[in-house]
Amino acid sequence: MYVDIQSLGTFSRLASQGADRAADSLSQLTGASVYVDVTDVTLMAAGDLREAFADREFVGVEIGLTGGIAGQTVMAFERGAANELVSRLMPGAGDDPEYVRSGVTEAGNILTSGFIDGWADHLGVAIDMTPPSYVRASGVEVLPDGAFDDDRSGVFLFESRVSAMDSELDLTIYMLPEYSGFTDLLGHEDERAAAAGEAVPVDKLPAFSRMTRRGAASAAEKVTMMTGTETAVDVSRIRFVPVGDVPSEVGDETLAGTVFELHGEPSGYLAVLFDESSAERVAGSMIPTETDDGIGEMERGALRELGNIVTSGFIDGWANVLGTSIEHTPPQFVHDMGSAVMSPLVSDLGRTQDHAFIIDSTVRTPDGDVRCDIYALPDQRELAAALDRIDPAVADGGHGPAGSDDVR
Repeated sequence: MYVDIQSLGTFSRLASQGADRAADSLSQLTGASVYVDVTDVTLMAAGDLREAFADREFVGVEIGLTGGIAGQTVMAFERGAANELVSRLMPGAGDDPEYVRSGVTEAGNILTSGFIDGWADHLGVAIDMTPPSYVRASGVEVLPDGAFDDDRSGVFLFESRVSAMDSELDLTIYMLPEYSGFTDLLGHEDERAAAAGEAVPVDKLPAFSRMTRRGAASAAEKVTMMTGTETAVDVSRIRFVPVGDVPSEVGDETLAGTVFELHGEPSGYLAVLFDESSAERVAGSMIPTETDDGIGEMERGALRELGNIVTSGFIDGWANVLGTSIEHTPPQFVHDMGSAVMSPLVSDLGRTQDHAFIIDSTVRTPDGDVRCDIYALPDQRELAAALDRIDPAVADGGHGPAGSDDVR
């Protein structure tokens, strides 16, 4: 089954527009200045999305969808945001659980209606909503039962992060369409479209997910080997976003690390980035002598060396499984806000594509003191064409071409 990239982009825009309407509704309800930070689509094997939710505590509303699209939506507030919502809807209510339940349920129902209306208009069919169910849960338990069953072939998870300028009134909107029905909706029967990079073979995504996780694990091993600091993969996923939204995905935190241009198939960019404190810790562990505080020339050299080794290991796994050759440029050191680091990369990609696949992996130490984020931005068409050539045995969990690594 192939998913048309242009159609996926259309639904990504619908989700973004729906989130804008939900944000407007929240502004009207509460009087707060609310905006949509970013909307993306995560495409992964079902079992691989658990890490993204970690142990966060949520209060929210789950609403089922039937008709034009089957699935579920969840309006999820973290606990502090839920209390802020209720204080604005019902001044003086405090944190009484019944008031929280009532306020969150009412707001969630209104916001979901606004979010879904645009989808129904685009499809020209009715989308019915079930009565809202109040949810109070940790991590992935905020999502509907069975959303992350390992025996499901995959998931499309639409995620919009809504923020408030003058309060803690933030929420996340999750839209989880029923997988098989949604792939039918986006389906593309012409294999030539995949060969041309215009459609993505969704049955190959689990193999690509395993390949990406293996590359991230290799990166974690390299960080451990070079620094003596034990690390492991915290989360690894594939997201589909408008090219212009990539800098917002990375955020405005100041980061330090390296950027590489990739040549081969797929071409693109790869960034190995640390928050400042992590960069200082990692670089310091690689330098045998005492240095001044901050990130000086010796620290920059250490981060270039580490980034070079991490990148080589990361993309070697891709090349093995895809059966291609991928080279990278020498490391370019960067030290700036994450959004500023990514802007020139997406400016180049944006010349030939409207959306981007972001392969996003996070490596952490057990205590969380060191965090490394790896962002790969492959050329959209070249990635789709390369995925189409993955051996069916690999897609089913077997081995790649002769001499390649197992990606199970």
